[in-house]
Amino acid sequence: MPVPPPSGKGIDRLIAIMAQLRSQEGGCPWDLEQNFATIAPYTIEEAYEVADAIEKHDMPSLKDELGDLLFQVVFHGRMAEEAGLFGFSDIADASSEKMIRRHPHVFGNATHVASASDQVVNWEALKAAEREAHGKGRERTSALDGVTAGLPALTRAIKIQNRAARVGFDWAEPAPILDKIEEEIGELRAELDSGASLDRVEDELGDLFFALANLARRLDLDAEAALRRATAKFERRFRGMEAIAAAAGETLDGQPLEALDALWDRVKAEER
Repeated sequence: MPVPPPSGKGIDRLIAIMAQLRSQEGGCPWDLEQNFATIAPYTIEEAYEVADAIEKHDMPSLKDELGDLLFQVVFHGRMAEEAGLFGFSDIADASSEKMIRRHPHVFGNATHVASASDQVVNWEALKAAEREAHGKGRERTSALDGVTAGLPALTRAIKIQNRAARVGFDWAEPAPILDKIEEEIGELRAELDSGASLDRVEDELGDLFFALANLARRLDLDAEAALRRATAKFERRFRGMEAIAAAAGETLDGQPLEALDALWDRVKAEER
């Protein structure tokens, strides 16, 4: 039999709603079937939807998407509480303690931090110290330890490069990275020209992506944002081609590449 929704406001109400959804009596069958592994993809998806709303400067959507992302945290917290592991309050407390620990210039007696870039350096140093403390009694860890394997490939590549850069394994200027990109293009072309296996081609293509990610990092650009921007540009122009064709009573299907290229150039010219 249906129950009235929990009253109140804020996070306490959301936690109560989650508890009811997971209740063995009157709960939701779908929510009851879920576990950490089945919910994880939704958590990732909601994080991307938050980023998408920010990219579009859509503040009403951002409010909704942040709520959806918060609900994911509440969902994981509830499942952990049911398993006797931890609860939402433990998650919040752990985050609070971490933020205090990693901002000694705000909450402690550390020297004032002059800039955001200085804080990034301090933050990474504090994280490294935490990793070392957690690793005491174990074998010596790598400078690359702790970079989550499940990150998007481009994001993880840059994080790995940043870790390597901390020990000096890095180019100081963009120019040699551009040379490396040209080298990787040459190696990819050679594999294609020789009819190499797809595995060899994939390997060289991966090297090219890795070098491009390194260039973005060195230029202090967000590689994910740059690729999203390029994809949005392509989508906008392709839709423009479709609109021109539709206005002429045609579609893009079946048109020769020369005609499609001409439409593409026309859309680009109209954007200028």
